[in-house]
Amino acid sequence: MTGQLSDKIKNNNFKELLKKPEVLTFAGLILLSLFMSIFTDTFLTGRNLVNVARQISINGIIAVGMTFVILTAGIDLSVGSVMAFSGTMLAAGMADWGLHPVLAIFFALLVGGLFGLINGTLISYANMPPIIVTLAMMEVPRGLALLYTGGYPLSGLPSSFSVLGRGYVFGFLPVPVLIMAVVYLIAYILLTQLPFGRYIYAIGGNEEAVRLSGIKVKKYKIFAYVISGLTAATSGIVITSRLMSGQPMAGTGFELDAIAAVVLGGTDIAGGRGSIIGTIIGAFTLGVLTNGLNLLGVSPYVQRVFKGLIILLAIYFSSKKKK
Repeated sequence: MTGQLSDKIKNNNFKELLKKPEVLTFAGLILLSLFMSIFTDTFLTGRNLVNVARQISINGIIAVGMTFVILTAGIDLSVGSVMAFSGTMLAAGMADWGLHPVLAIFFALLVGGLFGLINGTLISYANMPPIIVTLAMMEVPRGLALLYTGGYPLSGLPSSFSVLGRGYVFGFLPVPVLIMAVVYLIAYILLTQLPFGRYIYAIGGNEEAVRLSGIKVKKYKIFAYVISGLTAATSGIVITSRLMSGQPMAGTGFELDAIAAVVLGGTDIAGGRGSIIGTIIGAFTLGVLTNGLNLLGVSPYVQRVFKGLIILLAIYFSSKKKK
């Protein structure tokens, strides 16, 4: 009798585990990887896998900040433009103003955090819809980057700066992947080990109830957008190091990739539910899909259709689970 009860508990736990969106996405990632390894000769080569990891790191870092924002039932469409402007200002700091790389990196992060602060303040205190605020803010940093550069890339960065985008740790681990891992570790601690994370989830679940409980909702929503700005700037730093130039048009469409990674990883677009682990699985799934489609010779235009459909399907299944 005890054995039957134990088996029943195990079966129930297994069924509950299978219902988690992160598990389903991870299973999809494994199947997708198997498919690509069968139908392409180069997918499982060491060089390609390192390249995939390096590419995923850019979107993966941005998706961290997007996770915080979406958990509060918000959205941030400005991340690609903030990434470009932060990268441009980073390059300008080193090439035009003669700043030490460390100071230039600090300045780029400050710029990203400032745009996040502006977004969060307008949304929290002016009661403006997040989609409108960040849609408008999508144009401001991009326009400033183009104005400063005249539409041309900024070069002349010190050769030592390339280590952040092109370097390796222990001879095999790309530095951008290590940076992504550190960002995810910090985000995991914030969301799961500190009261800050509980407030972020609660705001997305029922903002009015959180407000009535005495928690300063506006402050935490602003923090979420500041984090989004900081992660966008971090990606801007990495891609600037990788390209060794500040590109004013960098990050175009990256907001779509970040949203796709977050919702594919199981975070509810309406807020309140999701996990940072799901986000990194979603980012890897998108990265493997993009890389595999490139290896198969699929048009980039068709890939955009795939990404749009992935977002629609992820949101559809998320909404079905809530009913």
